[in-house]
Amino acid sequence: MMNMTFKRKLPLPQDIMNMYPMSEKLKAQKKANDEEIHNIFTGKSDKFLLVIGPCSADREDAVLDYISRLRTVQDKVKDKLVIVPRIYTNKPRTTGMGYKGMLHQSDPHDKPDMLKGLIAIRRLHIKTLEKTGFSGADEMLYPENHRYLADILSYVAIGARSVENQQHRLIASGLDIPVGMKNPTSGDLSVMANAIFAAQKGHTFSYGGWEVESKGNPLAHAILRGSVNKHGQSFPNYHYEDLSTLCDIYQKSGLLNPAVIIDTNHSNSGKKWAEQTRISKEILHSMRHSNAINKLVKGLMIESYIEDGAQSVDDGVYGKSITDPCLGWKKTEKLIYEIADLRA
Repeated sequence: MMNMTFKRKLPLPQDIMNMYPMSEKLKAQKKANDEEIHNIFTGKSDKFLLVIGPCSADREDAVLDYISRLRTVQDKVKDKLVIVPRIYTNKPRTTGMGYKGMLHQSDPHDKPDMLKGLIAIRRLHIKTLEKTGFSGADEMLYPENHRYLADILSYVAIGARSVENQQHRLIASGLDIPVGMKNPTSGDLSVMANAIFAAQKGHTFSYGGWEVESKGNPLAHAILRGSVNKHGQSFPNYHYEDLSTLCDIYQKSGLLNPAVIIDTNHSNSGKKWAEQTRISKEILHSMRHSNAINKLVKGLMIESYIEDGAQSVDDGVYGKSITDPCLGWKKTEKLIYEIADLRA
C-alpha cells in the first residue's frame, strides 16, 4: 500500500491547453523566436543568447513587469543579443522543503494547489508572449508536467539533480527546441556529456500513458553551473581552462552542434549574486582569446529580478526573489548593455 492520499484527478494537458490556447498570432511569434534561437545553436547566427530572469517566478505581476523591462532592452540590443526570459515555475529544493514554485503554489502565501498551479503557469507563459513577444525558458523538473507547457516554451533546462535521470534524457530527445543539460552538482562533466548524447539520439519509451518514439534532439547542449565538493564548498567551472576542457570533450565526442550556456550564479558564483557581473565579463574575455571557446559559448544564464538579493516569503517586497538571490534590475540593465558592447 502507498502512504499517500489521492486528492483529485488533474485535467489532461490538452484540457488546460484548450482553456488557455495559443492563438495563430502567438504561434507565429513563437515560431519566429524559435528560429532565431535555433540559428544561434547551429552556428547560422553569431548573436549571443541571454537566458535571464528570476530564480523562481513567484508572482505574475512582478514577473510580467520585469519581462516588460527586458523587452525594452531587447529592442535596443537586437543586432547582437537574443534574450529569453527565465520563467521558472517549478523549483527543486535541496531538502525537499520550502517554496517549490508557482506550479505548487500560485500564491506563495496560500497552501499548495496543483490545479491552480497548472493554470497559473500556463497563463503566465501565455501572457508573457502576448504582452512582450517573448516565449520563455523553464526548467523541466517534473517530466509529466512539461506537457502542459510544451507548445509555448522556447528553451528548456535540465537541472543538476535531474541530468542523470533516464526519463528527463528521453523526453529531451523528443523536443524540437534547445535543451540545456547542466553538469551535476558533483561537477562530473562525463555525466553531462552522456546526457547530451542520450538526448541527441532517438528512443522508444513510455510517456503520458503512451508508447512514444523520439527522433533525437540535435539542439541538446551543455550548461556549466559549477560544482560542490563533499564538504559543501562551491567550485566554479567557467574559467578559461574549464571552457578549454569542454571544447576537448566536444571535439572527441562527435556530438552535434557543440554549444554551452554558462550559468553565472549557483556554484559558479557561490550564490554570491553580485558576482554575476564579473563572471559574465570574464567569460566574454575568454571568448576573445580563443576561437574555439568563442564558437562553443553560445550565451549566459543569469539570475535577475527587479530588486537585488533575496527575501523570505513573508517579507513581501515586490520583485525580490523568495528563493536564490538575484541581480537587481538597475545592475541587470547595465550588464546587458555592457555585454552587447563587448560583443561588438
